[in-house]
Amino acid sequence: MKITIISGSHRNNSQSYKVAQHIEKTLNNGICEETSIVNLAGNPLPLWDEGVWDGDPKWETLLNPIREQLASSDAFVVITPEWHGQVPAGLKNFFLLFGAKELGHKPALIVSVSSGDGGSYPVAELRMSSYKNSRINYIPDHLIIRKVEEILNDQPEENDPRSDSYYRERIVWTLNILKEYAIGLKLVRDSGVTATDKFRNGM
Repeated sequence: MKITIISGSHRNNSQSYKVAQHIEKTLNNGICEETSIVNLAGNPLPLWDEGVWDGDPKWETLLNPIREQLASSDAFVVITPEWHGQVPAGLKNFFLLFGAKELGHKPALIVSVSSGDGGSYPVAELRMSSYKNSRINYIPDHLIIRKVEEILNDQPEENDPRSDSYYRERIVWTLNILKEYAIGLKLVRDSGVTATDKFRNGM
């Protein structure tokens, strides 16, 4: 099983990427056999334009390696910071560039990251607007990592002991749920019922 983590912050050395690295280590500790991270730091993906649909060589060169990475994945972890109560533009752009061929009918766990006590708005935004044509399947459980600077740090003295232990345990529990959804939804895809050229877009 392969699970790909999408770290949705534009910032270099972001807290979202710190969380992504922790989740990758946790996944590799017996939950799945293979992991990868798509890191949106530094905005490596330009804003969508019609060249994506037209097979522009510029876009094909950029997107094809990521398409292959996503298409070979069984499940996803989508990590988003909360910027002004919103999902960052680069992560929204990601869902314009990649669709059902890469993400369709595969489970995904939403992880929202906040430096304070927020984090709920990006969860609602992703559930509302990013699945329609991609057919990504967000599982019912999600994670909101609050006061992120105080947890999941490599140096124990930098962590709040009570919060850190809670989040580490909760992350393991939720990732195991994601794994079981990945097993179940593979059966759905393998059945052939999701394959269609007639109904390519959601309603």
